[in-house]
Amino acid sequence: MSRLGCVADDFTGATDLGGNLAATGRRVVVTIGPPDGIPTDTDAVVVALKTRSVPPDDAVAASLDAHRRLVRAGFDRTWFKYCSTFDSTERGNIGPVTDALLEATGASWTIACPAFPANGRTVYQGHLFVGDRLLSESGMRHHPLTPMTDPDLVRVMGAQTRHRVGLLPHAVLRAGERAVRRHIDGLVTDGVRVVVTDTLDGDDLVVIERVTRHLPLLTGGSGLALALPHVRSAAARIRTAPGPMAVLAGSVSDTTRAQIRHARTSLPHRLLSVRELVETPQRAVTEAANWAVTHLEAGRDVLLYTADDRAQVRAAQAAHGVQGSARAVERALAHCARELAERGVRRFLVAGGESSGAVVEALGVTQLRIGPAVAPGVCWTEATRDGHPINLALKSGNFGTENLFTTAQDVL
Repeated sequence: MSRLGCVADDFTGATDLGGNLAATGRRVVVTIGPPDGIPTDTDAVVVALKTRSVPPDDAVAASLDAHRRLVRAGFDRTWFKYCSTFDSTERGNIGPVTDALLEATGASWTIACPAFPANGRTVYQGHLFVGDRLLSESGMRHHPLTPMTDPDLVRVMGAQTRHRVGLLPHAVLRAGERAVRRHIDGLVTDGVRVVVTDTLDGDDLVVIERVTRHLPLLTGGSGLALALPHVRSAAARIRTAPGPMAVLAGSVSDTTRAQIRHARTSLPHRLLSVRELVETPQRAVTEAANWAVTHLEAGRDVLLYTADDRAQVRAAQAAHGVQGSARAVERALAHCARELAERGVRRFLVAGGESSGAVVEALGVTQLRIGPAVAPGVCWTEATRDGHPINLALKSGNFGTENLFTTAQDVL
């Protein structure tokens, strides 16, 4: 069995992939940033980076550094993990990092397979769907950092990579493995090095996994991990920390806002105004942390969030800029998490990729053990802080059921 060395472009994506790999029986560790030391009893390591929206050259450098360290540690197959909604800017960073890893691994070609059917992310005729809507008609068109307005992945990827991009269409997939191999051989002969894969369900993923099993490089979302052969039946086990949970929501996706609305009916909740986070950040964070501790010490979970409608987001961006608003949110949630952890809070659910990255770094976490799944693409993890276990669930903004914030602890 190959040992998988995975490079994820954000922290929620790293635990998303880690959870799906663990579901196949693999022993998985997520490292925060390029690893200095990797436990030897692992089948897969996922390196969590924050490279989704940084300059392309920086994303390439960080991804190659992580890849080289994984190779030196004995991981002989590479997986470049990005979001199932293909989050990227016009310049990248999916294409530039894929190009760099093609060269580094010596792969003659690879796939671009973002699909995650269990979460409603499918690809048909090269077009990405979120549920029954094209990507360009979904909430992703409003994303504050990486708005996705073109659902044609062959076109989007073609603008980012220096290589030719081709399509594995669904009709060929359903014709069987032999037809798929012939089709891909023809594409590669014509100079294609990146193949976008149509995917409508788990059966499609099984075929894709079989015809790419020899490749040294895979790229895409975490859905394909569920099609990997199972290697053992041991359940994922982590230490569970005591006490109530703090939910920190920095995402403004449609899914997260629905989860916020649901949670407000039963959880103590507090809105962190972006204006206050920009103008008086220390006071806003201290007041929020003091408020949260009052409820947490009484044994109640709490919810801290930064927006509950798009008008608030637009107003903040108009006043403080897109990047300024995003940075203020990340800093505030990171400071809140650190203050709460210093006061004894040991369970955190964080919504949003950038927010999750900021919180994990603020807590000084360097490795995460993958635990039980909460929802497709969302799992609990275990880290160690000050010698004690701490549990973190890092949620992509677009993942999870409406009641996720109020039911996540049930699996612990």
